[in-house]
Amino acid sequence: MPIKEVETPYPRIDADPHASRVVRYMRPSDYAVWAGATAGVPAALHLWEMADPTKVSLKTPVRLGGFLGFIGGFMLAYQRSSARFWGWSENKREEEMDFKELSQRASEGKPLYGTSQQPEWVQHAASANSTFSQLKFSAIPMFNFVNHNYHGTDPAKYGVQPKESTEDS
Repeated sequence: MPIKEVETPYPRIDADPHASRVVRYMRPSDYAVWAGATAGVPAALHLWEMADPTKVSLKTPVRLGGFLGFIGGFMLAYQRSSARFWGWSENKREEEMDFKELSQRASEGKPLYGTSQQPEWVQHAASANSTFSQLKFSAIPMFNFVNHNYHGTDPAKYGVQPKESTEDS
């Protein structure tokens, strides 16, 4: 099943980027959002306690709030980075990094998106489940951990030559 073509204001880099690429391509602003959420939840708990005191120790709630802020901040930063891969926000830096990385892999004769030990049907199912899954983090946090070739981009732009079909005669 082909990946749905969506009109985007910036060039699409990858419709289903691997989780490691999304994290590697994060910008300092993504880390700032992550840190802000991590610190923001415990700070909000303290402010709430000041506004309406409970006279209960906040040690455990603040720790839990910090943990939830850390997880929520990571998912928000991950979503922001993914939006740049999809071309939904400005992505010039990521476009250059992607072209450099994948052109190098192509020139070395390596597969663009890595190799996988999974059968083709598992790769396809993983792609179908994780494409645009960052939009569903509130329901099911799902990340792409499978290397596959379903990315919605033309590999020829990185210098990959189409494989010639050879038939045994």
